[in-house]
Amino acid sequence: MITQAESPVKRSHNELLKEANPTLAGNIGATLADPAVDRFSDDDTQFMKFHGIYQQDDRDKRKAGKQYIFMVRGRLPGGIVPASQYLVFDHLASAYGNNTLRITTRQSFQFHGIVKSGLGKLMKGINDALSTTLAACGDVNRNVMAPSTPATSRLVEQVLDDARLLSQALLPKTSAYHKIWVEGQPLSLADAEPDFEDPLYGKTYLPRKFKVAFAIPPLNDIDVFTNCLGFIAIIECEKLLGYNLLAGGGLGMSHGNAETFPRMSDVIGFVTPDQIEQAAKAVLTIHRDFGDRTNRKHARLKYILEDRGVAWFREELERRVGFQLQPARPFAFTKQGDMFGWHPQFNGQHFLGLYVETGRIKDTEAVRLKSAVRAILEKFQTEVRLTPSQNLILANVASEHKEEITQILSDHGIDVENQSTVIRRASIACPALPTCGLALAESERTLPDVLARIEGLLAEVGLPSEEIIIRMTGCPNGCGRPFMAEIGFVGRAPNKYQLYLGGNESSTRLNRLFKENVKNEEIVTELRPLVTRFAKERTHGERFGDWANRVLFPETPVAQN
Repeated sequence: MITQAESPVKRSHNELLKEANPTLAGNIGATLADPAVDRFSDDDTQFMKFHGIYQQDDRDKRKAGKQYIFMVRGRLPGGIVPASQYLVFDHLASAYGNNTLRITTRQSFQFHGIVKSGLGKLMKGINDALSTTLAACGDVNRNVMAPSTPATSRLVEQVLDDARLLSQALLPKTSAYHKIWVEGQPLSLADAEPDFEDPLYGKTYLPRKFKVAFAIPPLNDIDVFTNCLGFIAIIECEKLLGYNLLAGGGLGMSHGNAETFPRMSDVIGFVTPDQIEQAAKAVLTIHRDFGDRTNRKHARLKYILEDRGVAWFREELERRVGFQLQPARPFAFTKQGDMFGWHPQFNGQHFLGLYVETGRIKDTEAVRLKSAVRAILEKFQTEVRLTPSQNLILANVASEHKEEITQILSDHGIDVENQSTVIRRASIACPALPTCGLALAESERTLPDVLARIEGLLAEVGLPSEEIIIRMTGCPNGCGRPFMAEIGFVGRAPNKYQLYLGGNESSTRLNRLFKENVKNEEIVTELRPLVTRFAKERTHGERFGDWANRVLFPETPVAQN
């Protein structure tokens, strides 16, 4: 691979768009101000991603013609949401969206079902709440992830501070976002600043998206190895010594394209806390300078690591930061996932882990989660934390408020002590149909039924309480991180999925493709002989993913950290 500066070959259309309009304003402001149109141009939809907005349509209604709607994604470092912000989000989702809040697998919120006439009002409401959607999407650094569970150590808060530091340090500097969405200026291409150049990203930003995450062993609740840049906290005697720096992870691929594949990040070296900003900017600029700007399917940082190797990457990183990385320190992950129910915090207060089915905070006839959380926050001003597994934490709760909060939840159909089943609590689904334009198959709407059938199968073979990490996505972009699951379903075509098996509990091993095409109605039939064998052949305490990896793929090497 050669750098953009060395290459005369044709760049992708997105690269030409960014170069021509480096403020990322496009004609968004002018179109927003025009009530006669219900959509933005195809070029402007690319700029809008940098503003945290995707133009979509309801695919269930396409026979009657496309009905354009918008998805808006917030930028919430570490998934931390003060009560005042959450209550604004709750209101905006009801006033301008489809009355739901969707927790993302990167610890943020998505608003769905917004029509163009409400888009500006929703965006202004988010910013008036001192939040933002800037760089929640696009060819820039996305939402920075960090451990959200405030359990026994104050170091969780220190790591969160470092995540916030990098989130701010890696933000693009364009003023167009503020002018359009806060000031309401009807900007057009005629108002563009052709000489603007972002001091970090340059005129054309990154070749593709960039993802950063922090994790604290032994809990890998972040799936840190799936990120472009990862920081593993190294702690001794309740002191944060620094971080092992990881680079080159990413799960997206394209069906039938061998040049694209899931990849786990490599451990590059150790940095001290005061070095993380400099190191993060250096890694980002390596992606900026060496990433593939001719083929967006091959443009992630992971392909630079794969093509050039770890030794080259470490040398280039050290050249840019001006110091040598220390050797990586020992670490071990043992598990992933969330804690549910009431638990003590390090500061004497308590937190409550709440299961959110497929990440969708909503009210149904049986479970009125959206109303319950709103009632709790209005009365107690409880901090909300969003988890990478699409669940919700109420944090910093005084002991004397636990009983009343439990009762409020009970009144809304939520049993704090009996929150769903182990299979469901360990699952993830992406939104997929009907809103995502990339979806090839169902995910969020289908997974609950799939899990019910798998639970029936487990009961059938005598394992009714067995936890298996199951994840489903509607396409191979992997937003639900299916390639790290013990059982992963990846949309292949309508009603058809690739079946992946063999991930592990600590999210430190990629799974493998077991079968190319499995129809939804055939899932249990396909899994029955495997689960039956697992029940008979497993070693003591062996999980399904470890059994599958050992028995089904004994001769195939797999990336594992």
